[in-house]
Amino acid sequence: MTVAIVEDEPIVVDGLRMWIKEYPSYDIELVAATASIESLLAGPGADADVLLLDLALHRERVVDRVHELCADGRRVIAFSVHSDPPVVRAVLDAGAAAFLAKSEGGEDCLRVIRDVAEGRPCVTPSMAEAMADGKVVRLSRGEKEALLLWLQCMSKASVARRMGISEATVRQYIARARMKYAAVGRRASSKDAMLARAIEDGLIKAEDVREYRSYAAEPQEE
Repeated sequence: MTVAIVEDEPIVVDGLRMWIKEYPSYDIELVAATASIESLLAGPGADADVLLLDLALHRERVVDRVHELCADGRRVIAFSVHSDPPVVRAVLDAGAAAFLAKSEGGEDCLRVIRDVAEGRPCVTPSMAEAMADGKVVRLSRGEKEALLLWLQCMSKASVARRMGISEATVRQYIARARMKYAAVGRRASSKDAMLARAIEDGLIKAEDVREYRSYAAEPQEE
């Protein structure tokens, strides 16, 4: 799997290279290291499996660029020395697959890169703290749209066609939504439970779930 990093501190890039060499079992290749998003998009890093994005490039916050990068289908891991819950929630709301504090260890970093590259949801300590800060789950735009379409009796394949994305991405969105609910102690391991959580949070009204009663009587895709 491949990773690209956007970071303006050479020592951080060197640290990532060292971790990759130290833990070869993760089979991660660093294909690009740039100091700006524009340089990344113009080079081979644009097609990396995962993008590791520093949120404080050149002392400027780049949180507002996260949505743009995720909207193009990239799997973004935001990382920063600042892991205050509002910052973490902002990047997750924008669609980032994960958030890493720069204080987290090398193997933890590689594990998150691997999980994100393989489409598995993950919760870092800083993410868990941010999610536990409030019981209402905050979903990204893509997660919310995929979840609501799926709850309205559409198959994941149909949701993918409607959204113009792959079925694997739909599955990832739904898995991440479940992970976020679990992180605040509101597990949603089945479709019925996920519907209940969405209704509790005002994401959807029970009467808006077309044909849900008849659908629930049939074998469901969990």
